[in-house]
Amino acid sequence: MQIMEPNEKKSEHVLLKSTKRLRNSSLLIAAAAMILLPMAISATPAMAHHDNVQFMQFLQNVKTNLFKPLLLFFMVGLCIPLLKIHLEFPQSIYQGLTIYLLISIGWHGGEELAVLPPNELVHAGVFMLVGFLTNGIIGLIAYFLLRTFVPSFRKVDSAAVAAYYGSDSAGTFLTCMGTLQAAKIAFAPFMPVMLAIMEIPGCLVGLFIVSRLRKHGMDKDGFMPDELALKTTPKMAVVDAARDAVREEEILALEEPLAKNAVATSSWKSIAKEVLLNPGLFLLMSGILVGFVSRLQGASVVQDDDRLFVGLFQGILCLFLLEMGITAAKRMEDLRQADWRFIAFALLAPNLFACIGLAVCHAFSLATHQTMEQGTYVLFAVLCAAASYIAVPAVQRLAIPEASPTLPLAASLGCTFVYNVTIGIPLYMFLAQQLVSHSH
Repeated sequence: MQIMEPNEKKSEHVLLKSTKRLRNSSLLIAAAAMILLPMAISATPAMAHHDNVQFMQFLQNVKTNLFKPLLLFFMVGLCIPLLKIHLEFPQSIYQGLTIYLLISIGWHGGEELAVLPPNELVHAGVFMLVGFLTNGIIGLIAYFLLRTFVPSFRKVDSAAVAAYYGSDSAGTFLTCMGTLQAAKIAFAPFMPVMLAIMEIPGCLVGLFIVSRLRKHGMDKDGFMPDELALKTTPKMAVVDAARDAVREEEILALEEPLAKNAVATSSWKSIAKEVLLNPGLFLLMSGILVGFVSRLQGASVVQDDDRLFVGLFQGILCLFLLEMGITAAKRMEDLRQADWRFIAFALLAPNLFACIGLAVCHAFSLATHQTMEQGTYVLFAVLCAAASYIAVPAVQRLAIPEASPTLPLAASLGCTFVYNVTIGIPLYMFLAQQLVSHSH
């Protein structure tokens, strides 16, 4: 047995102490956001007399959202695996739909950015920095919540899940944007850029936490010295599920599968490439750049292309959500072996993170004396509440191979994505509406 020197014990004690302080601070911020936001919304006496009306309005939002074509197609997709209907959505078609949607939202965002005055571009840049920091903090909060309420989870798995929740979801963002457009609710033109910016922090948080775990004794299988008892858990039962999850992640990330017997490299160069130049992020930023440059040349230049990238958006999004429903239902099966507290986290955490996002967005609006559209509040809340299923899984495969490939993706797609697109988005729309109405 290795004996720790006094300096090493002191260093470990300082690390544990600072970690507990950070955890307590993170939990305090989270609790404050959840407590103060509803108080801010219902602060006036007039609101107290209209609680019942507001609740009915929220239920109406949920009902309206559930019976729109977008969500109906998603629910049809959910039913296909659950009813054991033998239907496979062609992978090439799914990837084609994803490519179109990423370029489409980038194109539309680039067009809108091209007509913004310079002072609004500066405002957008500062808000993007705020969004980046917010998702990084959310990733840390997710890690400490998992360590506190799901102690049976390995630390490396908690770090991987935290990375997912410190990032965002293109699918959830697309669904929310489609819902807002159908409801004719305005949002800031730079929000597609926020999708790209806020995808990165989760990757960095996960890499940072795992690097700390490795320095403190994590073995090659992902077990810390105080987790050796967990090694008795049988692994063979989940090998096939893990292989399926990796293949699913490659399809979702628009990547070619590794050749048989090939080994993924885990150099910092390859990891940085996955974080900053993954296919989804590259297509989104390319769409923004092309739309921006094209619109600068005049409205007539983009008129014909708008018929493809704007006019067909809603219909293509319906097909995309059909496939996402199929994938989400399949990932639900992976949750059978999960702790019920982990499932509760995947369903409840989005509400906490969305409240943090709404609070940050509102505070930024007050601090800069800039009015935010309701749609901007909603999209920012969704970017905070969603969990990645494209960029972070690819980074995990390269840089955190010790972590489970099934549970994070199952939570992200099987719970959080389903919750957000059905209940979450109407809830965030309702809360945003209350914030905007009371800020005037």
